[in-house]
Amino acid sequence: MLDLVYLLFGSLNLLATLTALFRGRALGWLVPTWFLLSLFATELVVMRVSLRLLVLLLALLFMSHSVFVSLAHAFLVVALFGDLIVLRRHFESGRTFERAIRTGLGSDFENQISSRRKSHLSHQISATDWLHPRKFVRPGVRVTRDIAYGPAGKRNLLDIYQPLSAGEGRPVLLHVHGGAWVMGHKAEQAQPLLNHMTSLGWVCVSINYRLSPRATFPDHIVDVKRSIVWVREHIASYTGDPAFIAITGGSAGGHLASLAALSAAATDWQPGFETADTSIQAAMTLYGCYDLCDRFGIRYRNRIDRPVGKALMKASKESEPERWDRASPLSWVGENAPPFFVIQGTHDTLIWVEEARRFVAELSSVSQQPVVYAELEGAQHAFDIVHSPRTSHYLNAAAWWLEWAYADWQARNAR
Repeated sequence: MLDLVYLLFGSLNLLATLTALFRGRALGWLVPTWFLLSLFATELVVMRVSLRLLVLLLALLFMSHSVFVSLAHAFLVVALFGDLIVLRRHFESGRTFERAIRTGLGSDFENQISSRRKSHLSHQISATDWLHPRKFVRPGVRVTRDIAYGPAGKRNLLDIYQPLSAGEGRPVLLHVHGGAWVMGHKAEQAQPLLNHMTSLGWVCVSINYRLSPRATFPDHIVDVKRSIVWVREHIASYTGDPAFIAITGGSAGGHLASLAALSAAATDWQPGFETADTSIQAAMTLYGCYDLCDRFGIRYRNRIDRPVGKALMKASKESEPERWDRASPLSWVGENAPPFFVIQGTHDTLIWVEEARRFVAELSSVSQQPVVYAELEGAQHAFDIVHSPRTSHYLNAAAWWLEWAYADWQARNAR
């Protein structure tokens, strides 16, 4: 019996490693399962390697030899070799981010950041973070939770992450959570980023918004814009600079963050606050959905779009094509877009990498501001939900890019 349990353990570990090594696409109803298994296998690879080595050592010392045990040994050894490839991708992501930023901003971009602010930034990562994948809290960070910014009850609440040190006029980062527009919460996602940026002297805001199927688009973007207005009116009381708001989000949050950054002129999405300023000064989006219409046929075999579209829009693309088009960030790209930093994994099962490439290509061709694109080899959807070596490199890159965006904005507005 124990031999069979060990064989099952070895088989599942090998399967998990395979989902981390290979892209799972066009899998129909298996998409959510592949995504979850791959996310666990990819982003918790350090923990998995440690556990597997321990189990393998104990099995070699104390289990009797049999066909089942030998086969399990083989599965675990093969999985370990695969995990070395996964780990290599994690650590190489630092070079990927640095190359992407220097390509998009120029090799001298660091010189635009003041020495005082640059002194807190780093290109190095610490095992202190990625050996504790669920430890997010940083010293010197205070969180004020559940502040109302709109009339929709608990779905119109926000949290503010504020440095404990004295200061004022700090740059602001607004986070929009993901969850396929039907789930998610302001305290569940981007915790590594929010705590990291606050520890570096930013004021961070994370919001809830109305969810489908109860809510129908554009309710979601209306809430995001309403939160921008609240931040602009109140964030100075929390030491933030209301004139500079960067926005970020992943997945559905990436869709809403990019849409908010590009659609400041859409006053019909500002009912009751049509004249308010909802402009965004910089946008950093991760594994976002940029084209609900799928006009380039990128997701033609990904059946996950059908239920999400039904819950979000409450109408088919054929019956209301204009509304679907307006809901797509790709339709809003233009020369007045703020600086963008787009991050996408090559192994994303839910939002395929080609969609991010197309969005970046279209935006880059018209925007007057820089567009940085980092494509992470082997990264899965929602890769940043825990600390990992890749997440640590991402936090460094995010901090460099956000500090550059703030410095560039200050320079442009000082002229």
